[in-house]
Amino acid sequence: MKSPPRKLRIVVVNTVVLPDDEGDAALAAQAQRGADLRIGLLESGYDIVASLPADFFLPERIAQLAPDMIIVDSESDARDVLEHIVIATRDARRPIVLFTDDQSTSSMDAAMAAGVSAYIVAGLQPARIKPVLDVALARFKREQVLLDELSETRQKLQERKVIERAKGLLMRRGELSEEQAYARLRAMAMNKNLKLADVAQRIVDVEDLLG
Repeated sequence: MKSPPRKLRIVVVNTVVLPDDEGDAALAAQAQRGADLRIGLLESGYDIVASLPADFFLPERIAQLAPDMIIVDSESDARDVLEHIVIATRDARRPIVLFTDDQSTSSMDAAMAAGVSAYIVAGLQPARIKPVLDVALARFKREQVLLDELSETRQKLQERKVIERAKGLLMRRGELSEEQAYARLRAMAMNKNLKLADVAQRIVDVEDLLG
């Protein structure tokens, strides 16, 4: 018998309304938005692990909680909030969904550049929440695949450059042909049970150290 799928663990970042602020109409509206969002998430089967303010401690709290997704509920300009989110997800990327009333193109562009997976304007209707989050998660996974491929390509290019430099050093110092220098590199890698690029990097490091 298959076990039920694990619920998506979500951290919600929004304005924390204190009892003393209940008389403020704008904050009261924000509090109602937050309540509607939480209800929609719970009705859709998500696990809300925390509701946090966008403050100095946010990066540390997110690192501790390690959620699957971050949802930002911002009534207006979310740039200050996103700065904290960017710091919080710098070392471990996570899908970010932003619900906001800010319809300006500049704010949307800034949010997407900061790594937001979905920018939703006036979209807190409970029926919309699950489809929006599904699309955001799929988009994030696709972007992560592309980033991983790009990182791998850059790594291979860097390794190739190091190998070429190490070959040049062996050719010059040992009066070897390119084929002989490459064969020596491969032999050294096999003898030391190391990657070719690692052996090449050691040769380059010694050359830089000795000048």
